[in-house]
Amino acid sequence: MMFGGSGSSQPIMVLNANTKRDQGKKAQFSNVYAAKTIADTIRTCLGPRAMLKMVLDPMGGIVLTNDGNAILREIQVQHPAGKSMIEISRTQDEEVGDGTTSVIILAGELLAQTEQYLQQGLHATVIIRAYRKALEDCIDIMKTKASIPVDIKNRNEMLRVVKSCIGTKYLSRWSDLACQISLDAVQTIMIDENGRREIDIKRYARFEKIPGGSVEDSYLLKGTMLNKDVVHPKMKRRIENPRIVLLDCSLEYKKGESQTSLEFSGEPDFTRMLQLEEESIREMCQDIIAVKPNVVVTEKGISDVAAHYLAAAGISAVRRTKKSDNNRISRATGATIVNDTADLKESDVGTGCGLFEIRKIGDE
Repeated sequence: MMFGGSGSSQPIMVLNANTKRDQGKKAQFSNVYAAKTIADTIRTCLGPRAMLKMVLDPMGGIVLTNDGNAILREIQVQHPAGKSMIEISRTQDEEVGDGTTSVIILAGELLAQTEQYLQQGLHATVIIRAYRKALEDCIDIMKTKASIPVDIKNRNEMLRVVKSCIGTKYLSRWSDLACQISLDAVQTIMIDENGRREIDIKRYARFEKIPGGSVEDSYLLKGTMLNKDVVHPKMKRRIENPRIVLLDCSLEYKKGESQTSLEFSGEPDFTRMLQLEEESIREMCQDIIAVKPNVVVTEKGISDVAAHYLAAAGISAVRRTKKSDNNRISRATGATIVNDTADLKESDVGTGCGLFEIRKIGDE
């Protein structure tokens, strides 16, 4: 917090009692030291002989990893330069997905090299200008001398690229299997339209860990998997080429606002209220049945009455799915997520699904 005194241009700073303030050369050397400390923390995690770090997370879980970002995000750092280094690792992970350890060690070493120039009295802007020129030279060399073209349609070449990334990971024992699954997953979710290629791994791909079996049992599912069951025992658990409806609304009687109270003068009034609730649910189910789907998936709840009507119409229903899962189902089947059953139309029904099946995998 800063205040300016009347008639004075000198700022008055009000800081926390534990705040430490550095400036000038002292601040620069402090930043370099903090960056070197962060880099030294994960230096042994780089390379084919990299060692794993055992990290205890805040929840008490133990993580064995040599991934730089996974280690640094569990470290509590107070120094601003240290926080910036961790932010570099996080950005590298989000934008590239690999090289999180390398980028931290490289950044730490670049800052370490500046120490001698700062001691010689060179200004920071001069050093920065030199590094920017070096960056331009590095990019030019990478494009002309240090890289080779890769045909993305050649599967063997792509597998070699993927294997170079997985070779230093804990998964390297099963690198062939991991490479096949990884490449197939990327090619499955890749969209190539009008010369624009989009690969959104975070939204349309995920790892599902299931107890039981071995690593060799892992495989790629070209579809969407949910840890859910149908809401009625008479609903079908296997349907080929189903018509799918996706909803973002509940198939339940809409309750009133908070602190709503009802007053009945007799038993017929209470009976009439129950009838109105059932009629409301029946209308929603009729809206769904009208477009003739085989499967209904909603992010909200499904009442027992609605489950009864849907089961009687031969429709299987799944409730309380995550929005991200509904988006994946929409992408896979071509269905449109609808917020109100009254708005359902034929074009909203997804027909791109080859199989809807509920079965047990592993120990679950």
